[in-house]
Amino acid sequence: MSLNFKSFIKIRFLLAIFIPTFLLFFGIIIYMPKDKNAQAAYILNPDNHDIVELGKSVYVQNCASCHGVKLEGQKDWMLRLPDGLMPAPPHDETGHTWHHSDKYLFMITKYGIEDIVGQKYANNMPAYKNILSDKEIIAVLSYIKSTWPNEVKKIHDQINDREKSM
Repeated sequence: MSLNFKSFIKIRFLLAIFIPTFLLFFGIIIYMPKDKNAQAAYILNPDNHDIVELGKSVYVQNCASCHGVKLEGQKDWMLRLPDGLMPAPPHDETGHTWHHSDKYLFMITKYGIEDIVGQKYANNMPAYKNILSDKEIIAVLSYIKSTWPNEVKKIHDQINDREKSM
């Protein structure tokens, strides 16, 4: 009878291990494609004419008043204003936009700097989550990237590749 009891305990133990492991594995399999799709949503497409044109239009309506019609940013953009805020930086190749991955640029635009850094951060940049759709944000960022010289685009692509490999 003790052999049956030991067998019963082994089976129970195996079930206690295998069932949760199977469920975890199954959950990961289901989650992975969603995660890949989510990552794909951040990818800029500066070579797609329709996306770039949409992005240019949305940029002019929502971004150009601060960042400039020609993406030139505000004067002395690296120096704090008297109120402690930073002027809007340029989005052309002279600024630092291209130093950040597609995902970071998307997240900063959608959720704002404070959400990304997790604390108060004095700035004038609004979060666009309730203003622009994800498609419009990607279009704006694609438009911005479309204006960069090829060498800057290549460096930016390398930044994206590095982030994906992490």
